[in-house]
Amino acid sequence: MSLNTQTNRTLALFSTIAVLWGTSFMAIEVGLDALPPVLFAALRYDVAGVVLFVYGLLAAEDWRPRGRDEWLVVFVGGALLIGAHFSLLFSGQRYVTSGVSAIVISLAPVLTPFFAWPMLPEERLDAFGFLGVLLGLAGTVVIALASGSVGGQLLGVVLLFLAAAAWAFGSVLVKRLPGNPPVVAMQAWMMLLGAGMLHVTSPVLGEPGLASVAWSPLVVAALLFLAVLCSAVGFIAYFVLLDRIGAVEISLVNYVTPVVAAVSGWAFLGERIGPVTVSGFALILLGFAFMKRDALGPLARRFGVRAGLVAPEPATDSDALPTDD
Repeated sequence: MSLNTQTNRTLALFSTIAVLWGTSFMAIEVGLDALPPVLFAALRYDVAGVVLFVYGLLAAEDWRPRGRDEWLVVFVGGALLIGAHFSLLFSGQRYVTSGVSAIVISLAPVLTPFFAWPMLPEERLDAFGFLGVLLGLAGTVVIALASGSVGGQLLGVVLLFLAAAAWAFGSVLVKRLPGNPPVVAMQAWMMLLGAGMLHVTSPVLGEPGLASVAWSPLVVAALLFLAVLCSAVGFIAYFVLLDRIGAVEISLVNYVTPVVAAVSGWAFLGERIGPVTVSGFALILLGFAFMKRDALGPLARRFGVRAGLVAPEPATDSDALPTDD
């Protein structure tokens, strides 16, 4: 495979994930018009879990976790990454636009190193890392102040912040646990377990059941779009790209997603995002750059060389060795 072909495929996958995850906030906005938030999240992961589970079987992967350690990983991931995260996300988005929701959720990669600091010694934060966390938190405060308290928008920002924190903490805890189940099987079981927890939580919160839902073709389409494309297909594309380009580069999709969400919300839902909210997003992005500066420096240079903006480094003997391509 030529370098240009591989690069084009990588860009296509990256763009696909950004578009799917960015427009997912618009689909959530549509579905929330008819479905209570926690029940909506539960139905999304009922379908997504089944689709991913079937994919795992067809891909000849081990279909279930083995042993207590692997099941503990699934339980923690289902409770935090699916149950807590999406119940808070869907609940919070009732009060804010899809673009604001995507921006606050983009705080998750900034919070992840903060939670990793006491649990993963190899990922201890230095002074720049703490500054990055503070910038991210400052960005969220700016967005909250821009939203004000009219119509519960401040409550929405707080719920979304907690959703980002649940995702960050859950990601660190899953990595900290000793179990290491197969990736697709693990995610499928997490989704199904998390969906079950959401189904239990929904009536506890006093939400009406399925019988009261005013189904329409648009609501069904939003649910299937979120479950099949954004969750199942998006997840598979994410891990293919993670293996190809690495964690730092793929994490940048979190900062393209809010842009897609804002544009799609403006184009299809008539939503607006003010300059103060954009400033808050810039602070979150700057915080991420501070924490990942060691990895982003070489990455920026590599993209600069490809674009012809930076001169390539002198070739070494190892550069002259033939490759499989």
